[in-house]
Amino acid sequence: MDIPIEKKKFSTSTILKIVGAIALVALIVFVWSSTGGNSKLNVDTERITVSTVTKGNFQENIPVNGVVLPISTIYLDAIEGGRVEEIYVEDGTVMKQGEPILKLSNTDLELSLVNQETSVYNLLTQMQISQTAARQNTINRLNQMTDVENAFIEAQRVYHLNQKLYAEKAIGKQEYLESENNFNYQKERLRLAKEVLKQDSIAVQQVASQEKSSYARTKSALALMRKKVGDLIVRAPVAGQLTSLDAEIGQSKSKGERLGQIDVLNGYKVRADIDEHYISRIYTGQKGTLSLGNDSYTLVIKKVFTQVTNGRFQVDMEFEGDAPKSIRRGQTLQIQVALSEEKQAIMIPKGGFFQQTGGNWIFKVSEDGHSAYKADIQLGSQNTEYYEVLQGLQPGDKVITSGYDNYGAIQELILK
Repeated sequence: MDIPIEKKKFSTSTILKIVGAIALVALIVFVWSSTGGNSKLNVDTERITVSTVTKGNFQENIPVNGVVLPISTIYLDAIEGGRVEEIYVEDGTVMKQGEPILKLSNTDLELSLVNQETSVYNLLTQMQISQTAARQNTINRLNQMTDVENAFIEAQRVYHLNQKLYAEKAIGKQEYLESENNFNYQKERLRLAKEVLKQDSIAVQQVASQEKSSYARTKSALALMRKKVGDLIVRAPVAGQLTSLDAEIGQSKSKGERLGQIDVLNGYKVRADIDEHYISRIYTGQKGTLSLGNDSYTLVIKKVFTQVTNGRFQVDMEFEGDAPKSIRRGQTLQIQVALSEEKQAIMIPKGGFFQQTGGNWIFKVSEDGHSAYKADIQLGSQNTEYYEVLQGLQPGDKVITSGYDNYGAIQELILK
């Protein structure tokens, strides 16, 4: 038996939703067709910047700030500790090499010098006494040697005489043997006397050499002690300007404590801070330019400090040729550091558009100049004035380079 199926009917609310959706779609289609598919915005040309795309010499560079420093700085440290006794010059004085700056006093060091001098004088006195005694001993031994030689000569004479007399039976054998024994005795005595004199001479030379060496060491120690006391007068190690002098009368200074510095005045260098992003592209020999007044100067990187602090690292740059006469120590300069060689490139001036577009697109002005539309581009390197254009624009094209803050999703600008 068949069961009849009731036909479904739409409710009133469902019908109203369908009708509303159809109307909304129709409105969107109408707006899109009336605007030609693009959103437009009227823009006053006085409130935008229109730039022309050009082609010319392009060099990638970055601006860095640097501080002017002396080309060389010698630090003054207290070689010996002490109390500041006198200050001979003021901070900022231009010094000659060897000129005194200040004097320290150190009673312990000065007392050690007196003791060392006394030791040297005592040693010298002992050496003189020892040398006098050695000379006297040598004289005595020489006198003894003379007596021995004389006794030997006499014994030799008697022995040779008795040899002849004994051969002629003029003396007895006992007398002859007695003279022979005495001769042999005096001969041996002479040999021993000569050996003693020889050893004595060697001993005297050794003692003299040791005393001389000891005296030389003691004098060297005295000279060193005198130098240490002399170092209590702090002198300029090189010619230059005294700066950062930190000393007051009566102030105690420890050994090795910083007293000041001498800035060598034969030139200047610039110490610049650079973002760590560029650390792999910075090297010694790289050049930068400085514009000061109507003049331009070239600087060369001489040293790269690879330690990164707070996201930045430092380089030392020196002027290629004469430095500007107007610069002063501590002055801040802005330098353009070149990261590449010059080349021919298509360029657009830098502007606020980059913050919104990231360099991926730009508003390109139409040929009649009445409108501007979005154009996809690709940018490459940059310097302080220009972006390098890799794709999307040609020399002579006009583009809007000012900021796009108010344009949102606008596709076309109507220029008035």
